[in-house]
Amino acid sequence: MIKVMIIEDDPMVRDINTKFLNRVEGFQLIKAVSNLTDAQSFIKKHKLDLVLLDIYLPKENGIDFLKWLRTEDIEVEVILITADKTTDRIQEAFRYGARDYLIKPFTLERFKESLSKFKNRYYHFKKENVIEQAELDKYILTSTEIDIEENNSNSDLAKGLNRYTYDTIWKQVQQIGDNYTSPEELGEILGIARVTCRKYLEYMNKEGKIDMLIEYGKIGRPQHKYKINHII
Repeated sequence: MIKVMIIEDDPMVRDINTKFLNRVEGFQLIKAVSNLTDAQSFIKKHKLDLVLLDIYLPKENGIDFLKWLRTEDIEVEVILITADKTTDRIQEAFRYGARDYLIKPFTLERFKESLSKFKNRYYHFKKENVIEQAELDKYILTSTEIDIEENNSNSDLAKGLNRYTYDTIWKQVQQIGDNYTSPEELGEILGIARVTCRKYLEYMNKEGKIDMLIEYGKIGRPQHKYKINHII
């Protein structure tokens, strides 16, 4: 399990972030604190993997904690969760090694996407000693950045789709084989947004490369699942 600390002074927001965290598999909340003093005291004695950090704290600034981590050479990753949307603050956060920056109020989907990408990178780097550029890009670039970089290599795809994302999703569908998968499951594995996965899966279904199954549950919308079509 990935060990997490939450630093948030507002009890209600802290509770919401805790509930969000509990809905993402693979993460364990170890400590939740309301100030930097308690956070520093705890992290000196306990090994953590990830800190969910607010910037606005009573008479304190979360960026100072980020700087302190780097000064003390403490090996822990940080995701900022804050209402501060100023570009200077965002640039400063990334300059001191923040892995992501979530602006309040954010959606559960965006929160899950951030943690899923972190989890995928975390476990991949633990098991591999070297990595190729194409594989690395999945962990350090957003889907938008990949779209921009590869917009000249999509001539054989429909408008709005890019080759890198298409190939990444198709490769994973092939690996799953005869088992049905959903956009949500693929998003968790690849660190790609659910809506993006579904767009590409629907395109592949139109191509005839994958089959689609619609499951109707008792509650909520029907779920679309997909698997490779071996007849092609």
